[in-house]
Amino acid sequence: MVTKLLYLYDSYQKNFKAKVIDINGKEVILNETIFHPLTGGITNDTGFLIKNGEKYKVIDVKIDLEKNNVIHILENEPKFSIGDEIEGIIDWNRRYKLMRLHTAAHIISSIMYKDYNALITGGHIDENYAKDDFSLEKFDRVIFEEAIRKANEIVKKSIEVKIYFLKREEALKIPGIIKLAEKMPPEIEELRIVEIPGIDIQADGGPHVKNTSEIGEIILLKIENKGKNKKRIYYNVS
Repeated sequence: MVTKLLYLYDSYQKNFKAKVIDINGKEVILNETIFHPLTGGITNDTGFLIKNGEKYKVIDVKIDLEKNNVIHILENEPKFSIGDEIEGIIDWNRRYKLMRLHTAAHIISSIMYKDYNALITGGHIDENYAKDDFSLEKFDRVIFEEAIRKANEIVKKSIEVKIYFLKREEALKIPGIIKLAEKMPPEIEELRIVEIPGIDIQADGGPHVKNTSEIGEIILLKIENKGKNKKRIYYNVS
């Protein structure tokens, strides 16, 4: 059975009910979930699974790409069983920070793509900061300072972030729909599209805010030269 990924449709859903379809020690698989796994360069959600008032802390979330199941890793082995209905709740403060950083990352990557034809060659987002590597030959702090400045101007425009689905063939015809240098979307019929009208459009499966104004201020932390065609930026939001 495939786990339905509820976060694809509503990044703001904080709790849910689901049926347990498998248990292996501290690992639990549900028929649906709002927990985002470690995937797409974004760290996993944390939170709790609850049964009969007893809380089980979710400390890690992974995805089994072969079976398309999400594995919730608990701090302790659960007392509930396969077939039981449980309630789940995510750490909302953590999730919302990830959402703000993720949407900021899209804005920054769009600016880097348009201004320097730079693609993302790596990156990671966790609740403390985000980092992205770009395919730039020149190592120049001014480039990133200008990108952050432009990104903050966009944030202040309060642009609605649109999320919808398109047939894969149709989506891949859109220029700049893929901004990752070495990665294509999964081989599925429909792709989830995240669009910031007039700014950016990307195939993407992660959680985002509804409006750019929710991001706050993007703060440049530091930059690093990681080698040829690999310049790294660290940033946060406040």
